[in-house]
Amino acid sequence: MKPSRPPLTPWLSALLALAGGASITLALAPFDLLPFVVLGPALLYWLQRRQSARTAFFSGWAFGTGFWGAGVSWVYVSIHQYGGASVALASLLTGLFVVALGLLFALQGWFFIKLATPARQRWLVFAVLWVGFEWLRSWLLTGFPWLYLGYAWLDTPLQRWAPVGGVWMLSLISVLLATGLARTLADRRPLALVPALLLGLIALVLPQHWTQPQNNTLDVALIQPNIPQLAKWQPDNLAAILQHQIRLSESVADADLIIWPETGIPAIFDRAAPLLTPFIDRLDARGTALISGFPHVETDPDSPHGQRFHNSLAVFTAGQNVYHKQRLVPFGEYLPFEAQLRGLIAFFNLPMSSFSLPTQDIDPLQLGTHRIAPAICYEIAYPELVRTLSQDSDILLTVSNDTWFGRSIAPDQHLQLARMRALENGRWLIRGTNNGLTAFVRPNGQVATLAPVDQETSLRHDVVPMQGLTPWQRYGIIPVALLCLLLLLFAYWRPRQRNALEHHRTAV
Repeated sequence: MKPSRPPLTPWLSALLALAGGASITLALAPFDLLPFVVLGPALLYWLQRRQSARTAFFSGWAFGTGFWGAGVSWVYVSIHQYGGASVALASLLTGLFVVALGLLFALQGWFFIKLATPARQRWLVFAVLWVGFEWLRSWLLTGFPWLYLGYAWLDTPLQRWAPVGGVWMLSLISVLLATGLARTLADRRPLALVPALLLGLIALVLPQHWTQPQNNTLDVALIQPNIPQLAKWQPDNLAAILQHQIRLSESVADADLIIWPETGIPAIFDRAAPLLTPFIDRLDARGTALISGFPHVETDPDSPHGQRFHNSLAVFTAGQNVYHKQRLVPFGEYLPFEAQLRGLIAFFNLPMSSFSLPTQDIDPLQLGTHRIAPAICYEIAYPELVRTLSQDSDILLTVSNDTWFGRSIAPDQHLQLARMRALENGRWLIRGTNNGLTAFVRPNGQVATLAPVDQETSLRHDVVPMQGLTPWQRYGIIPVALLCLLLLLFAYWRPRQRNALEHHRTAV
């Protein structure tokens, strides 16, 4: 009988977990090194399967610190370069953000040990908990639904699961494959690969198209103005910025729809109206619609200042049809603990950081006979929010200003999220940005055309409105939840008859 190997020291376990968490970034855009979406979770499961709840808490925390530290390192760019924080302060704030988010993986590790102890198939509990915590991240404290494992499977046959169970179905397959691989290599249990392989085979026979094109198209032009971030909110620059965007738009004024990016109008409309109204009237006369982001202000006696500001998107022809952003970025669009933090450092005084949530239900934008489901900036990362808006829409639209993150990996990740939303909902997706990545995305998640980064330009393409609903649009997370329940039942199921050896064996 071979002697058992000594357990890893806590420090070595933490270092391995840190590296495993950081490695997952390599599986996502812009790197797209698919094996890491399996190797990272497999390493964490291998480490935690024999740990105590306390040790799993800290190995999970280390994994989460690496996961977020590598995956959202671009937060530093916005804090330092555009928030005015020093290198030391920006590093500290980014570190605190990463470590705080890492606590979610710490809790995931603790719950894994506590919940999996009585299970015969603990690896299934690990997979279900992973997906459960991804879902938790979509709403806890307004949510931060970034870096889901399922995004790595775009452009592979497994992506056919996205219109059925959304990105979370793909995440579940990822972790089932990871834990199955760990069980096979470390514990010589190749049957653990069966669930992932079975789901992979089913993907091959799933339909590739769940929605159908309508009998018309929209000629859409996206304006990418490439306005420097530090110049965007200077009041003296308003006229030049608007004239610059009008000039870019005039060359595509024969399109059905022109779209400016998030806060393409960097002032409340009353201030911009003298410059914009003649241009809008010309578009209206040609039958061309204009959609742009802008800060919207409304009177609110209950607000401390008597007004509420919204990060909004509107159709500026044939009446003002307005959408207000429903998921605000903490510290970027609103300031938690504003009374205590406002004015302490420049980062807490970012321009337009006093936005409010809408006070009533928000509908899609109406453009003639078409309904457009909008998502402003990182709203496109919320699977359920986009799903809800898309149910009564035939086109998806997202506008953003990723200039905040410089030449980091954030814009690539952001486009990857948008591609998944198009695939889940079976809709064309239009993505307008200030400096990139401006794109048109087909209902199958493939990029139809992409504008060059950091250039002033326009991008034009025909968009086909779609009809019909995908299973994801109809049922949301229910199919994934039912599959997770089935896996848990199997994990805790114990046959009535077993011999003494089976009775005392601990499955890991």
